[in-house]
Amino acid sequence: MKIAILGCGSIGGAVAVGLSRCGVFRTSDITVTAGHASSLDRFAGLGFRASLNNAEAAREADIVMISVRSRVVKQVVEEIRDALDYSRQIIVSMAAEYPSEELLSLFRRPDGSVPQVVKVIPNTAIEARQSMTFLAPVNADKEHLEQVRAVFDKAGKTLLVEEKMLGAGTTLASCGIGYAMAYVKAASEGGKRLGFTAEDAVRIVAQTVQGAVSLLEMRDFRPEEEIDKVATPGGLTEKGLKAMEESGFTDAVIRGLTASAI
Repeated sequence: MKIAILGCGSIGGAVAVGLSRCGVFRTSDITVTAGHASSLDRFAGLGFRASLNNAEAAREADIVMISVRSRVVKQVVEEIRDALDYSRQIIVSMAAEYPSEELLSLFRRPDGSVPQVVKVIPNTAIEARQSMTFLAPVNADKEHLEQVRAVFDKAGKTLLVEEKMLGAGTTLASCGIGYAMAYVKAASEGGKRLGFTAEDAVRIVAQTVQGAVSLLEMRDFRPEEEIDKVATPGGLTEKGLKAMEESGFTDAVIRGLTASAI
């Protein structure tokens, strides 16, 4: 399978690297594009095919992934539309905010034909093959949707949702990477105050978060139960959690998520 990723910014680049690490796709089967040659140097050095020509990159691909800002989507579609074979190629749009109907309209040819289109929202953890990726079919049938899902299943976990839920997914998972890192940063600062070096503090917090995730996966995703196990009455954890809540911890998290909701 050949994949073209049009736009190698933070998400497109992470997708390329993550897929290349899953043991299924060769870097030579993944083409990445950019508007400037300097943006492609890293990827060419890693063995990816790199191109400044979106139409050329898209022509040979089985799956064409559009990973550019919403304001550039129209330009990219107009560049690649005539180079595509709608009978065999699948379009993946990673432009979460771009309206689906408008996207299909851009692809529609004079004979009324449009390609199979799926909206996909991964997060930057896909580079480490740990993305929480959301998929919503725009007009794709089950067969083509499953083909796309199989690709992203190789680089984390996927969830099929209605398109109206993609904004919420972006907030919780894509923005969530930043929020999780903010917790790691804050907890690491606390570790430094407790006497650890900055480097050790980050490692301790990162391993603790990884351990917490592993416990959730083992225990059917019930965080309340895991909290109860360590927060014994009058114990250190209970005191810490109480202090956090007095400072508005839960409310701050919810307000942050709400503020970033699309």
